[in-house]
Amino acid sequence: MNDLANTAMIIDAMGKPCPMPLLMLKRALKNKSDHLFLLKSSDPHSQQDVMRYCQMHQLKCGMTAISASEYHYLIES
Repeated sequence: MNDLANTAMIIDAMGKPCPMPLLMLKRALKNKSDHLFLLKSSDPHSQQDVMRYCQMHQLKCGMTAISASEYHYLIES
């Protein structure tokens, strides 16, 4: 995941409560200037929201728990 993450557009949603991480991802996907996104979130509820959204929209998504309060999602559109 590290090699891909280095080329991804970073969406920094650290410190923002749900639903902001998902809304920020949706906004980035809508602009579609990039096809690979690294969403950083500190909200534990983002796990369910982001993974479900990606599944519904057939996006590739991998999640890594960096710590108990930091989650990284690598999303490929």
